Amino acid sequence: MAGIEPVLARLLHPRPHELEKDTGHTFATPNLTQAYWIYLAAGALLAAGFADFALIGFHFQKANVMPGNVIPVFYAVAMGASAFASIPLGRLFDKLGPNVSLFAFLISAAAAPFIFLGSSALALIGMIFWGVGMSAQGSLFQAMLTGVIPSQKRSTAFGVFDTGYGIAWFLGSVVMGLLYDKSILAVVLFSVVLQLVAIPVLFIANKKR
Repeated sequence: MAGIEPVLARLLHPRPHELEKDTGHTFATPNLTQAYWIYLAAGALLAAGFADFALIGFHFQKANVMPGNVIPVFYAVAMGASAFASIPLGRLFDKLGPNVSLFAFLISAAAAPFIFLGSSALALIGMIFWGVGMSAQGSLFQAMLTGVIPSQKRSTAFGVFDTGYGIAWFLGSVVMGLLYDKSILAVVLFSVVLQLVAIPVLFIANKKR
């Protein structure tokens, strides 16, 4: 008879994870932690200050920083930097904790001056920094958020975060596009300042984990 018990358990409870306490998924957000909302604020600042490649590519062509057929190569270098940065950033996060993100986003903040104010060689360095910023936003934020979101709120919390992040990126891109017509230096200052302001906000969120 002992061999029948696992079969009966499987038949009666085919989805055993649903037996866990408080696993219902609702759209309510009041139970999300304070650290989560601070991370959302930091993410919005970083997104708003992170230049979109559409603007970067437009600048490269308009300012004749490099031949037009080389622009996709610079983008490929940035994507390669993003891919190669993911593993060491992840390992450092596991070893040293979430404050590794502060260093990664400091590198990201340095991208705009190299990209918009430099020669082709400096712009290439800037694109590498830009790729590191992409990697940090795509991987480190996921790891930091997972640690402060209750399991039953995870889907809602990531949805809210992605919505706020996307809106901030859109608004930041609009502002940078308008500023570009006035002053490239203003674009750089806007990008750098917002990302630098996000770093202490991230630090506060990390302390509240």
